[in-house]
Parts: sequence; structure tokens; C-alpha cells
Amino acid sequence: MKILTTSQMYQVEQDCAKIGLSADVLMENAGKAVAEEVRQILGAIDQQCILILIGPGNNGGDGLVAARYLGDWGAKVSLYLSSQRLPNDPNLALVLERGISCIKAAQDESLDRLGELLSSADAAVDALFGTGKIRPIRGTPQQILNRVSQAKKERSGLHLIALDLPSGLNADSGDVDPACLCVDDTITLGFPKTGLFNPPGVERVGKVTVADIGIPAHLAEGVATEFMTSDWAKSVLPRRPLGANKGSFGKVLVVAGSINYIGAAYLACSGAMRVGAGLVTLATANSLQPVLASKLTEVTYLPLPEFSPGIISSEAVRLIHQQLGQYNVLLLGCGLGQSQSAIKLIKSTLLSGKVSLPALVLDADGLNIMAKIPKWWQQLTKDAILTPHPGEMARLAGVSVDEVQSNRIAMAEKVALDWRKIVVLKGANTVVATPEGQSMISPVANPGLASAGTGDVLSGAIAGLVAQGLSLFDAAALGVYLHGEAGEMVKARLGDTGMIATDLLPALPLVIKQLRET
Repeated sequence: MKILTTSQMYQVEQDCAKIGLSADVLMENAGKAVAEEVRQILGAIDQQCILILIGPGNNGGDGLVAARYLGDWGAKVSLYLSSQRLPNDPNLALVLERGISCIKAAQDESLDRLGELLSSADAAVDALFGTGKIRPIRGTPQQILNRVSQAKKERSGLHLIALDLPSGLNADSGDVDPACLCVDDTITLGFPKTGLFNPPGVERVGKVTVADIGIPAHLAEGVATEFMTSDWAKSVLPRRPLGANKGSFGKVLVVAGSINYIGAAYLACSGAMRVGAGLVTLATANSLQPVLASKLTEVTYLPLPEFSPGIISSEAVRLIHQQLGQYNVLLLGCGLGQSQSAIKLIKSTLLSGKVSLPALVLDADGLNIMAKIPKWWQQLTKDAILTPHPGEMARLAGVSVDEVQSNRIAMAEKVALDWRKIVVLKGANTVVATPEGQSMISPVANPGLASAGTGDVLSGAIAGLVAQGLSLFDAAALGVYLHGEAGEMVKARLGDTGMIATDLLPALPLVIKQLRET
């Protein structure tokens, strides 16, 4: 599913008109789709009190249509109009014919009536401005949003839902007006908008659901940025033929671990196995091998000589090079540390030009070490998947973390082009970008994944998918999707506080199972 900018969405709507899909038809479709999503979110809506904030434009029109359907389905709907609608508005007339309560802000100067509605509402729907409002929110609309925000603070059970996007959120940049609500759910129309996935807006949108409003998908086929969906993930899952053997599912060589980061090696290897890799070999410091063998019973080992206890010697590169031809993918960097020995090992393994490398996934300390090499991407000519978190991306690109986070999609796309590598920019709504300008955005923003070791699980999962024959881009994006959904599965069971990386491991095959059975 494509992710559109405001201008791209405007063009799609113009193209709809050319093929007979008028604005009125799209509004009717949008309002009904929103009502259906609200019903899904709230459950049985019969007799639930739903307050809908209605703005002056198309977003308000969508809200009026949604109000009609929700009222017909048994909800107790109230409307609060921030300003005058156009004369003879047919959608307003239809809700008034049904006896739906409609209060105008102009007749509620103190907003006392709004306060009364909020105090009894089960849910409030923000249909004030949508993508159309880019100026600062002032006056009555600002007062309305502030009153809703205050009501949410006083009563956390009030469920806030945004129609298309929270009013005051820039649909392109993700910038937010101070009055912009922090909602529980955003029901975005037709296609997701880029601003939903950029800070600080990503903190305001809650769970994002895309409502189908009847726009033909081919009208956006030229857009290069996509939203990961379950249908897409299912379409790229590696096949599992009945007559397979372990060689059918590929071989992963993981060079990882050091005395201070033993767990990183365990998590990376486990991530690769849990997505279905046929064979995983761990190349790690000789003295760490017995420790890891007690936990990793399914992997094979390549014990490496040590510079000091638990630190791989740079001399190990010869053994690594000897083994590379047997593997489909090399995962390098998890928990290696940044000792001088590790720096020499990374440089000798990747930049010597003496051996042909298999597919490469570079993570963690592998990235931090490369960041110390001027114009490192000109020396690392091999196709590779890089998996930086925002701090690692800042070091690799020579910018601040704030610059990385200010427009994550644009940053990932730029460096992927400059470096000629697949880039996985981790974080809320992880971005996967290619040198050719294609990118995919994860639907998941889960604070439970912001803990040590979850990135090692992700890099292992990506390597395991590469081993099974997926393209580097599909493996990176599918790894991100499976990892995110595993996090959501754990969150549903445990919550997002106290989730640890090992919780994700048994969830990964369950996510794959669900995809195959859906």
C-alpha cells in the first residue's frame, strides 16, 4: 500500500474525478468507511455515546457522513460544529433529519456544552481539519481541541479518534501544532500520509488504520513509498516445500559477540533460526563458545582466536574468509565491541578485496566501526543491508540525531541512494529504503521494542530471510514486519513495559504461522 504526500493525494483525487469518482462519492465512501472502523475500534456501539467534532471543510463533511451511519447503527451521536458549514450542506441536512444532536460553537461561547458532551462521551472523533489545515490553529478550534485534551487527561477512558489525521498535524512533515491531540486511533483515508510516520507527529497518531474509500490502487502506482501490510508480507514469505532439507533454507554465518556483549550473539543467531533459516553458524571468540553452546544448542560453531579473553583477534579474518563460500549470508557486527582488534577484523573482512563476500547484513558495532572510516561507502562496494538505529545513522551520515529524526523517510532514502545500500532505519515505524528510491514503512510504533537486544533479533531475522532466497530488500522489509508484529503480539500479552528481546523469539514463528493461515 502506497504512502502519499499531500500533493500526491490531491493528484489522485483529481484523477478520480476524471474516471467518474466525484468528490461527493468519495466523501460518502469515506464517511461510511470511518463509521465501520469506529465500530471495529469501539466494539458494540449500540447505545455508546460518540461525539464528533465537525470542521468547515471536507474533513468535517466526512465526519457528518460517519455520524449518519453511526446513528443508524444505534450509537448515540452528538455533533459539535466548530464553525458554520456551507449553506444547504446535504450531509448536515441528513443528520439533522435523523434528530442527531448538533451544537454550534458560536452558540456555546464558554464551551460549557462541549464540556458536558465530553463528560458523557465514550469516544470523540476529531473531524475538524484533516490534511487541509497547515496554518496555526487559533481561536475557537484551538479552544475546542484544548478542551478535548483536558477531558482526556481527566478521564483516560475517553477514546480519541482522528479522521484522516489529527487536526494540526502536517500531513507531509509530521510537524504538529501545539493544539494537536494525542489520539488513540487515526483512521486515515485511502492511503497513509507521510506525516503520520515522522516525529513528532508519530507520537500523536496512536494506532493507524487505513480505510478503503474506493480509490483504485493503480492511480498511485507511480509512488515509491509503501506501507507494510499483512497481504504484502504473506506474498513474500519464503516457500516451505514438503521435500525440503536444511540446505533448502539457506546457511547463515554470524560473526558476533565479545566479553561484554555475549547475549548479542545469542539473540542474532536465534532470530535467524526463528524465521526459518536452515543452518546458522556462530563465529565467536574461542572462550565464549562454551558459554553460548549452553544456550544455542541448534547452531554450529566456528571458534575464533582471541586477542584477549572474549575479544576476537584480527587474525581470525583468515578463518572467516575460508568459510564464507559455504554460506548464503554473512551477519557481522552484533556485540563485537569497538576494540582495536574488532576494528581491524571488520576492515580486513569487508574492505580487503581479497575474497568474494556473500550477501551481507551489517549491524551494531559493524556500523559504528564503519562510521569511523572516511567515505566508507566508497570502499564497501558489496551490496549490503545496513540496520542502524538513529544514533548509529547519525554517526554513519555525519549528522545529528535530531536531523535523522526530523524526517526519517527522507533521511533513509537519501543515504540509501548515496551509499548504494539497503538501509533499515530502526525506531518507531522503521523505514527500509533502497538505492533505487523505493522505501517501505513499518506500521508498528511499540515502545516495548526500545530495549537492549531487540535490534540483534531483527538483524538475525533479516539474515535468516536472505538465506532463504529473498532479495535483500524483501528480506529487510519482511524482517522488519515480522519483528514488529512479534513485538505487537508480546505487547498484547505482557504490555510494553518489561518486554525483553528474548520474548520476541518464540513470537516470530507464530507471526509467520498466522500470516500463512490468514
